[in-house]
Amino acid sequence: MPDTHVASEFCGLPPPDPLNALAEALAAHREGRLDVAARGYGAVLDAAPDHPLALRLLGLLHLARGELRAARERLGRAVEAAPEDADARTAWADATAALGEMAAAIAAYRMVLRDHPGQQAARVNLANALRQSGDAAGAITECRIALATAPRLLQAHVTLGASLLTAGKVIEAIGAYRTAVAIAPESVVARTGYAMALLRERRAVDALDAALRACEMAPEFAEAWFVRGAAERALQRYLPAKESLAQALALAPSHAHARLALGNTLADLDDLAGAEGEVRAAIALDPSLPEAHASLGFLLTARGDTAGAIAACDAAIAIAPDFARAYWNRSSAYLLDGDFARGFADYEERRRDPMFAADFAGASGPEWDGAPLAGRRLLVLAEQGLGDTIQFARFLPALADRGGRVILACAPTLIPLLRGLPGIADIVSRDAPPPLHDCFVFQMSLPRLLGTTVTTIPMPDGYLTADPARALLPPDRSTVQRRIGLAWAGNPEHHNDARRSIPTRALAPLVALEGIEWVNLQRGARGPELTIMHRLPAPSARITDFADTAALVDTLDLVIAVDTSVAHLAGAMGTPVWVLLPHAPDWRWMLHREDTPWYSSARLFRQRRAGDWDEVIARVAAALDQGGRGSG
Repeated sequence: MPDTHVASEFCGLPPPDPLNALAEALAAHREGRLDVAARGYGAVLDAAPDHPLALRLLGLLHLARGELRAARERLGRAVEAAPEDADARTAWADATAALGEMAAAIAAYRMVLRDHPGQQAARVNLANALRQSGDAAGAITECRIALATAPRLLQAHVTLGASLLTAGKVIEAIGAYRTAVAIAPESVVARTGYAMALLRERRAVDALDAALRACEMAPEFAEAWFVRGAAERALQRYLPAKESLAQALALAPSHAHARLALGNTLADLDDLAGAEGEVRAAIALDPSLPEAHASLGFLLTARGDTAGAIAACDAAIAIAPDFARAYWNRSSAYLLDGDFARGFADYEERRRDPMFAADFAGASGPEWDGAPLAGRRLLVLAEQGLGDTIQFARFLPALADRGGRVILACAPTLIPLLRGLPGIADIVSRDAPPPLHDCFVFQMSLPRLLGTTVTTIPMPDGYLTADPARALLPPDRSTVQRRIGLAWAGNPEHHNDARRSIPTRALAPLVALEGIEWVNLQRGARGPELTIMHRLPAPSARITDFADTAALVDTLDLVIAVDTSVAHLAGAMGTPVWVLLPHAPDWRWMLHREDTPWYSSARLFRQRRAGDWDEVIARVAAALDQGGRGSG
């Protein structure tokens, strides 16, 4: 039933006692009966148009409703009526900040604090305005000033945590939010901020626990659902993440970050069209969000629109020139297009991406810039995966040709394989202390430094050979026509492994073909699945490193592999290899072609629809039926 008894008191003539009317309106305001309160404040102002308290309270009511211009107009009149009212001046600055006029708001907050240094609300809101304007350091300073005199001020701790996060000081932010939660365990804002800080520290399990608690405490709080969804996505729990982010958007449809996170989650689920729609919606809500433009670049690259992807990444870089992920995504688009000059230039930004940061730790001494080496000892540091090291090993002889004494530091399992590569003076474990050297270079920077183009990739016919000392017995050809190696899964820790690896059950049409001896090249936990599901041999117990694998590959007519190290090994040996690629391939496989300039013995089989391995396997099986020995 609508509440009418208070409203009737504010109809007609002004009440005889404005103070009583104002008190009743304020009581209604506090109880959440905002329409009643608004009419009450209006009645007071009808009687006394310049009543400063009524103006301020009505302005605050407009502000709470999101009626920002009305709020600022009322609060401006309150300030004119009572210039000494610090609360009214602070509220006017709040409305101005909410309208996005940060410079004016900051100036107003500073004026309040000049006259009223103890006005903590103004100081905390000044900190928020500074943070939103990009001055995180200034925001941190203001929060610390507030806390020096009010150490238990919850809002100051929360704002300090947010400012420290903006400044990249994640550990300190966790401490600030932890203090806020200790002061007010019931504060869902503090708990949600704590969850976000934990997530930024890659403590996704702890972040999810905190976010779940926040959602239980305040199921109507959209930010808690957003952080929960982000934590679930970080844990690769994509379907729960999708549900949590959808709930956040149901509560706050204009939450641009939640919209972007939902788009990224849909991309994880291979719904590229849905992902693009959500990311574009995020950009429409907040065109200044560089992460959204960079994600759009990733999605357009995955859909084969490299020109659109480059434009989207350009937009991200224009907003945030130091945003490493935008350069990284743009490099993928350039490289897929075969523009190695621009692509490998942008590829240098991988060093600043947290995903690969560990690869670049511990380098010391001057970095080689491509100048003549003239006998200097050049330490080449392998990075990323084993396949990357194999693929880029082709550049090492060129360094020796430039007069360098080349020392390669790589994974121990690759050392026996690569030791015989021409031009390598020494090879050591990447995990050991670096040997004496005059300069160093990261291995995947070599194409840029050597000016490599699509047509000048060195040694596409092969550059690695099997060690004769590890030679295996030749296959018995009396019962089979072909001997084919199979590797259907990559490293499960790889960020894209869910897309590039094939379910073992999907191999059934291949292993059912007659006249083929299948050789299991799969390492790790997935290897025995071929025996369990298809009753084919388990991986050889003799394989202990990549030199052993090379000796086995040397006995094969063909290797069939997903985008993993075995595919690179076969290509580097010049062995025919069929590479099975997801719909959105890694940059090195380029687009719209069945061959690759990296390996002349390779043939590419691409997914025509995201996630559809059955169709790829059917094409491979048909090609094997038609292909004699199955050479590339």
